Amino acid sequence: MAKKLGVLGGLGPMASVYFYELLTRHTEASCDQDHLDLILSSSATTPDRTAFILGQSTEDPLPYMLADAEHLVAAGADVIAIPCNTAHYFYDALAAALPVPIINIIYETVRSLAAIGVKKFGLLATAGTAAAGGYAQVGEQFGLECVLPSPTEQDVLSELIYSSIKQGKSPDLTAFSALSARLLDAGCDRLVLGCTELSLLRRDAGLTSPYFDSLDALAYRSILTCGKTPVGFDRDFAEAAQ
Repeated sequence: MAKKLGVLGGLGPMASVYFYELLTRHTEASCDQDHLDLILSSSATTPDRTAFILGQSTEDPLPYMLADAEHLVAAGADVIAIPCNTAHYFYDALAAALPVPIINIIYETVRSLAAIGVKKFGLLATAGTAAAGGYAQVGEQFGLECVLPSPTEQDVLSELIYSSIKQGKSPDLTAFSALSARLLDAGCDRLVLGCTELSLLRRDAGLTSPYFDSLDALAYRSILTCGKTPVGFDRDFAEAAQ
């Protein structure tokens, strides 16, 4: 039986729009009625997750996220997806408080990497996601090593995410490419786009392997969980995420 997906979005807004696009584009469908039923909450005013994690703000995003998630459940959501990696810092608290499951973008991404034989991956994400350590922890469960950018490189990433992509400006691809090359030189098999704003960069700049998009992992698992058939994903990813 098909399940209704609740999308806890707005974190940021354009990444949520793109996630909805991925769900629609990659669901096998011959008519409107074959697509997922979903409910989208987009509370862009939710406090910044990274600022709270790093102690730069005392405004806790969790109550805002929990209220939105409860509204999704009340509206009929059977399962919830959160198209924001940094928000998964609050995953355990949300999962404990809700009566429906939450698909974990970090777990799905790392599981897929392990399934295609990756042993070492570089994490391209917000400073909040890097500091939270979720990717390293899940990587350890699967026997994968997670490599973080240097502090200077993380500053470059943060600038790209917050001052370019989130503001709708063209990012510095030269700096991004140099950062990526350094991680590959350090022995990484794949580079995880562990921020859904970077998923927008992949879309707009046409990034392919060795980049591995966490938003694809979330979309794939969401489609499967809701009882539909995913189509059109990269072959490696589709094979890995069965």
